[in-house]
Formats: sequence, C-alpha cells, structure tokens
Amino acid sequence: MKIKLIIFDLDGTLVNSIADITNALNYAIGPYGFEQLTIERTTSLVGEGVTRLIEKLVGRKAADLKDVVLKRFLEYYSEHLTDFTVAYPGVRETLEMLGPYRKAVISNKREDLSKRLLENLGLSGYFDVIWGSDSVPEKKPSPAPVLGMLKKISCRSEEAVMVGDSNYDIEAGRAAGVRTVAVSYGYRHISLLKDADFIIDNIKELIFKVDLLNAN
Repeated sequence: MKIKLIIFDLDGTLVNSIADITNALNYAIGPYGFEQLTIERTTSLVGEGVTRLIEKLVGRKAADLKDVVLKRFLEYYSEHLTDFTVAYPGVRETLEMLGPYRKAVISNKREDLSKRLLENLGLSGYFDVIWGSDSVPEKKPSPAPVLGMLKKISCRSEEAVMVGDSNYDIEAGRAAGVRTVAVSYGYRHISLLKDADFIIDNIKELIFKVDLLNAN
C-alpha cells in the first residue's frame, strides 16, 4: 500500500537543538549547586520530555526543587528557543521534495515550543500537524501519539512512516504498526536503533526509502 503520511520526530531528527537546551538547563539549575552540564551530558539525558529530564537532573534528594527548576527552564528556553538551533543539513530540501506527502511532527517537546521552534526556522509550513508531549495523554515511546495522528490524518498504519533519531521513536512507530526509519546523526547511539526498518545517515536518503516502500 502506498505511503501517504510521514511522521517526523523533531529534536535530533529535523533540528539540532542541543546547545539551546543545554544553556536553558544550566540557567535553570544554576542557583542550586548542581554541576553545570556539557552538551554531551545533555545529549545523553534528552528524549523523554522536559519534565522527565528535570527529574533526572535534580534526583530524589532534591525532588522539592523540581517545579522551580522546571519553571526556570521553561522561562529561559522559551526566550532562547533558537539562539543556536539549526535544521540539519538537507532537511529543508528533503521536505520540499516530499511535497506530495502529508507530513506531521510528533515531538516529546511541548507543543507550543515545537511549533514556535519550527516557525522560527521557517519550517512549520511544511507540516499538516505539529504535536508535542502535551498534545495527547501519552508521550513516545507509547504508540498513542502515533495512533492519534493516524486518526487525525485519516491514514492507515500501513500508509505511514515514522522517522526519528531515538529508540523512543522506533518503539512508538512499531507499536502503532507503521514502518520506521531511524536517522544515525541524532542524539542516540546507532546501537539503540537496530529495530528500525531502515537506518539512514542523511535525511536526504529518506526520499529513496519512501520510494522503496511505495514500490513494494
């Protein structure tokens, strides 16, 4: 059956946002004695949404700080959303070439932040729907957001592809019955992506993978 819908993850797949996330985290934890984060450390922590990220950082011993640290993060990050964030090479050209397909974003970043980030980078117009962690009751790796998107777009699971850089994206896509394409250049080690139907090293390769799926 022909592919009609391509669902993208955001951070680590379409955009490299890790520097801005790191800066916001360091601002958020700054007054409370936590060690400042490197980009490498942040990369190892992201993927499950900001609330879970803050929980990992403050730990059980400082759980009472979670809400204030989260508030500081969101305030700073909202104002510095795309200071250093850029689309990965080839993203814009690939989205242009995928023009005939319906396209959507499902991110574990909050919906408002996801939409504004894509707007700031001039990419939001390529997508029919942009969802974040608060758009549906469950986040990836739950299949719920993928299933919800299929329903919203009126698309069968066999007519859709999930594209992401993490095991959460692949798990969500597979559990929802859609084909999965993992990108190797994102935030997760390639060893975590082995369950994807395809692994690509450049987003431009997605065009050929979609063509291949349509040919079968």
